[in-house]
Amino acid sequence: QVQLVESGGGSVQAGGSLRLSCAASGYTSRRWCMGWFRQAPGKEREVIATFDSYGMTTYADSVKGRFTISQDNAKRTLYLQMNSLKPEDTAMYYCAAPVCAMRWVPDYWGQGTQVTVSA
Repeated sequence: QVQLVESGGGSVQAGGSLRLSCAASGYTSRRWCMGWFRQAPGKEREVIATFDSYGMTTYADSVKGRFTISQDNAKRTLYLQMNSLKPEDTAMYYCAAPVCAMRWVPDYWGQGTQVTVSA
């Protein structure tokens, strides 16, 4: 059974940084690809970054240049480094798998971690 557990959310002022982590267990696919999504109040959930086990990464335009997705394969952990945060980045953030590209619909979701950015 695949389990995804996010951590690292919190409250930060605009311009600040946070790093989210997602610990994966039970995910045994040889092609280990995952993604980060977010959902702001009153908005649909959107994919913001994906990481493929071949090292390919993709980003939504809204976070490109500010967020970096990475993974520690040995620890089976996915990360999202978020810099230059803006109030519009306020949302619940989820990791999901498998997500090998922006249009993939994942089978598994974490419980989410809240990120709040104040002006």
